[in-house]
Amino acid sequence: MKLERLLGITMLLLGRRRVGAQELAERFEVSLRTIYRDLETLNMAGIPVISYPGLSGGYEIMERYRLERQYLSCDELQSIVTALRGVGSALSGEELSSLIDKVIALVERSGNGSGSSSGERVLIDLHPWKEKERHQAMLRTIHEALDGCRLLSIVYLDWQGTSSERMVEPVGLALKGYIWYLHAYCLKRGDYRTFRLNRMEQLDLLPETFTRRDVDLRELDKRMACQDSLKIDLKLLFHPSVKTRVLDDYDRSFIVIRDDGWLEVADREEQGYWLYSRLLSYGPHVKVVDPPYVARKLMDQVAEIQALYEA
Repeated sequence: MKLERLLGITMLLLGRRRVGAQELAERFEVSLRTIYRDLETLNMAGIPVISYPGLSGGYEIMERYRLERQYLSCDELQSIVTALRGVGSALSGEELSSLIDKVIALVERSGNGSGSSSGERVLIDLHPWKEKERHQAMLRTIHEALDGCRLLSIVYLDWQGTSSERMVEPVGLALKGYIWYLHAYCLKRGDYRTFRLNRMEQLDLLPETFTRRDVDLRELDKRMACQDSLKIDLKLLFHPSVKTRVLDDYDRSFIVIRDDGWLEVADREEQGYWLYSRLLSYGPHVKVVDPPYVARKLMDQVAEIQALYEA
């Protein structure tokens, strides 16, 4: 709490010319004595807070230090505001709103006032196109579980369409492209698992708590990404008419555009229902060059579709 208050006082003094001790005490809901101790702590930490006596007196940060604070340019600060607002579109909370306000104060203090909404040039919205309210409610539930070390109950739909109920210890959230994932320790499997939020048919916050395991979210994310036992090497050939979509779906470094306009794609992907579903969605504009068994399975599914309409 003290650290948060010290940060708040510093940001306020950076954003304004001079602030009185009484105003600081009222703003942070502490005594004058506490404010005086906080200001002394800031001085000891190397932040030059100067005291001015009299009716118009108060406290301010030395002007030279104000200028030196601009390690970040106004454009960089505005980029931070944009990114924070993007995160705020999915993760609501008073702390995040307060942080956005503090950074905006720095932007406005820089002189161009571009912290206002009229100065925005980029908008980031991390919500999916569909079920926005449900998606945000799930994120809030997961955040509450993370903050309180509480178990989550999940009814999860895997890629084969099979539902299963899981009880998990949440580790953290990861945003990949436009899809949110939950990294968690699954009590049913006795190991870490990754769950897509849009495949959760039901999500409940349980009263039971757990002791957080010694695992780093970034390291876990890397570890889960490397579990490619179900991945296969694919060689695909796409018709020129679907060039735009191919560029949307695949990394450009994996794409070779031939002189005749056809696109060769060499990629490593997870095999499963979604892979064949995506390939089928290209219709007659894609050919599986390798591996042969993927091409055969694709042809079998085409035959099943044809039989469905001929019945």
